Amino acid sequence: MHIDVPGNELMVGLLGQHDELLRLVERAFPDTAVLVRGNHITVDGPAADQVGRVFDELVTLVKGGHALEPAGVLRSIDMVKADERPSEVFTAEVFRPGRGTVVRPKSAGQKRYVDAIERNIVTFGVGPAGTGKSWLAVAMAVRALQDKQVDRIILTRPAVEAGERLGFLPGDLMAKVDPYLRPLYDALHDMVGTDGAARLLERNAVEVAPLAFMRGRTLNSSFIILDEAQNTTPEQMKMFLTRIGFGSKCVVTGDITQVDLPHGTSSGLRVVTNILEGLDDVAFCRLTAHDVVRHKLVGRIVEAYEAYDAQRSP
Repeated sequence: MHIDVPGNELMVGLLGQHDELLRLVERAFPDTAVLVRGNHITVDGPAADQVGRVFDELVTLVKGGHALEPAGVLRSIDMVKADERPSEVFTAEVFRPGRGTVVRPKSAGQKRYVDAIERNIVTFGVGPAGTGKSWLAVAMAVRALQDKQVDRIILTRPAVEAGERLGFLPGDLMAKVDPYLRPLYDALHDMVGTDGAARLLERNAVEVAPLAFMRGRTLNSSFIILDEAQNTTPEQMKMFLTRIGFGSKCVVTGDITQVDLPHGTSSGLRVVTNILEGLDDVAFCRLTAHDVVRHKLVGRIVEAYEAYDAQRSP
């Protein structure tokens, strides 16, 4: 197989400094020979077609102005092996902040997740730590607010460690819930900056509250994010989902392997799958270790735990 790369500048971006990106491809396909001469790449071996698709995808990304880096190349290789298109994933735009890096999906699973949020009223993002569930949900919420699709963003989490009895903690409401909602705050600050987040909170365009404070309300024209939903009870999950009003969109995130509820208490996130899956305007998006975008070791740790749990299952 032959790949022609137009231009020396593209070739440098494709192969990396000292050919470090080329070496990643070669190590991923050890039985396939890759020969580079000038702007021409020749591939020979049992996986030549796959390697050719990898280079075609990487060339498309470089031609589009996408700067390749080792982690992205490794994810591209995994996507091609799974018959997916990295050029479609990495060029999708989730949110463009006024300053800073554009938020984009970093895996095929993340792309399916943001597409599901776009198309549905309620989206469940279920998966292990590091898969960007909360991060991408906040990005989609801020975009919806800026595009005036909603009037406000509501961020909520169950305060399991305090048993929802926040009165025992010192300080006002915000001080009491801050430890539980800090990850959502951090994501918001990353999207709009510290000053921007403060302004949104001051004018009540963003509301942050523990799950217990949702009871009895109807949430119209809102983008609602329920984080750490594995720590809801089935009753709390039903209460939350029935708060959704007209013009609202809801994202529920959680990791069913990280339930902190008292022993013997069912997780609302586990139960709701059996009740709502297949319902119109409701989507379940399951992210896996392949979608972990933290240190690569995190993905391997997640896979190791999944294998351990599978062996223990009856």
